[in-house]
Amino acid sequence: MTPAPDVPSLYACEVAHVRTVPLGHTLRRRTYLWLVDIDDLPRLPRFLRPLARFDARDHFGGGAPTIRAGLDSFLRRQDVTDADGRVLMLAHARVFHHVFNPLTLYWCHDRTGRPACVVAEVHNTYGGRHCYLLRPDADGRADVAKTFYVSPFFDVEGSYRMRLPLPAERLDLSVQLRHEDGSRPLTATVRGRRRPADVSGLLTATLSHPWSTLAVTLGIRWHGIRLHLKGLPVRPRPVPPTREGML
Repeated sequence: MTPAPDVPSLYACEVAHVRTVPLGHTLRRRTYLWLVDIDDLPRLPRFLRPLARFDARDHFGGGAPTIRAGLDSFLRRQDVTDADGRVLMLAHARVFHHVFNPLTLYWCHDRTGRPACVVAEVHNTYGGRHCYLLRPDADGRADVAKTFYVSPFFDVEGSYRMRLPLPAERLDLSVQLRHEDGSRPLTATVRGRRRPADVSGLLTATLSHPWSTLAVTLGIRWHGIRLHLKGLPVRPRPVPPTREGML
């Protein structure tokens, strides 16, 4: 069994998106992420609270009283009964009242501490949310059909190959979009190193990446403009269906 990482922790990381078809394009940006126990969220000094908040409204349907309650509601709808232990969440915190998490991950364990499942919560820039339930293998790999519109330059087709090992001293995640014709049009990676989530660590991360979550939103939109100017056509956005567990 993989030793449980220390939480809360900060990860100074680089996010990269590499597109190969129909044209090549690479996005790279540096940011920082939190790894937290959703039943024991960080308790920050008052003067630091604007720099990191974890609100239930930012996850799942947004209407649950806690993040744990939102997760449990989703898992019940998926008939998952063995994820009743510790849950570690990797995400951006709300910074100065703003947050945007393209991908939030929840490593769910049973009561004995064994891995039960991983929930990958995806947000797009249109305000949509969707969760994928994953049962990774021993190396943290899992495949799942793509069922949610994310990028305006890709249709809702194909599948994802995700590699999501539980972070330790290093963070090393990848998500690859795969199409039935054998192409691999997009690979996203998140790589970083653990930093202490103390006052010094948080101030250092904030000064290095001010307005970090707003920078994520602006960066996505800027690269979308660049791709459109390169001639990449926008795919029609389908009417989103009602998502179970996201109400």
